Amino acid sequence: MEKSNIIGLLPNDLISFLEAKGEPSYRSKQIAQWLYQKKVTTWDEMKNLPLGLRQELSQGYDIGQIKVETERISTDQSKKYLLRLIDGNGIEIVVITHRKRLTICLSTQVGCPVGCSFCATGQSGFSRNLTYQEIVESAWKAQIESNRDIKNIVFMGMGEPLLNYEQLSKAIQVFNHPNGFNIGSRHMTVSTIGIPDKIIKLAQDWPQVNLAVSLHASKNELRKQLIPINDVYPISQLMKTIEQYIALTHRRVTIEYSLWTDINDQREYAFQLASLLR
Repeated sequence: MEKSNIIGLLPNDLISFLEAKGEPSYRSKQIAQWLYQKKVTTWDEMKNLPLGLRQELSQGYDIGQIKVETERISTDQSKKYLLRLIDGNGIEIVVITHRKRLTICLSTQVGCPVGCSFCATGQSGFSRNLTYQEIVESAWKAQIESNRDIKNIVFMGMGEPLLNYEQLSKAIQVFNHPNGFNIGSRHMTVSTIGIPDKIIKLAQDWPQVNLAVSLHASKNELRKQLIPINDVYPISQLMKTIEQYIALTHRRVTIEYSLWTDINDQREYAFQLASLLR
C-alpha cells in the first residue's frame, strides 16, 4: 500500500484518521508537536503516543518522502541542498546562516515556466508545480540537516511562486500556524517577477507576508529581453499593482534589481529607476 506523507499536515488534517481509530482528537496536536517542534523522524520517538497508534500511523504515513541527495557549502557557510522528490525530480534549496538566524530559500516549482534569460532554472524548462507538502518538507529537511530552527523563509528558489499560488498559500499556512512551524508572517518573503492578479490575492490573503518584486530594468524594451513575460505584464501595469498592494497592506515592497555589466548597469538606467520608483 502506498503511504501518504504526514509532513505538511496540521492537527485538523489528522482528526478524521484518529477518530476512525478511536483516538481522542488531542493526539493530533501531540503528533504535530513531535513533527514540527521536536522534529522527530521516526514514529518510535513519539513516546507519549500509544504503541498501537504509532503502529497504525506507520502503516498509513511516511514521515517525509524527500531525500537529500547532495550538499554544497559556500565560502560564507551557506548550504545548497539538492533534494530528490518521490517522483524522481530534483529541486534545490539554500540555507543561509547569519548570526543566530537561519534563513531558508525555498523552491515552489520543478523548473520554471517564465524563462528569464539570466536564470538557469528558467532556461532548463518547466516540469510541474510543487505540492504544498513538498514545499513544507523542503524546509523541514533543512531544519533537521542544520539542527536548528528556521527563523526566516524566502520563496526565491526555483520557480515563480505566484504561478503556484494555491500550494504556496497552503505552505505559508503550515509555516505560520502555531501548531506548525509557528513562523510569523513578517518573517516570510515572496519574490516574484510580477503576476498582478496574484500580487493582489497575496495582499488579501497574507497582508503581513513580505513582497519582493524582481524588476531588473526600468524600461519595457530592456525588461522584456530579460523577462519575456513583461510582454504580458508591462512595467506600467506592474507599478499600478504595487501601488494597489501598498494601499491594501500598508507595507513596503522590496524592488530587486540585479546588475549585469553593459546590460542594465548604465548611469542613465539608475536615474530611470529612481524616477520610476519615486
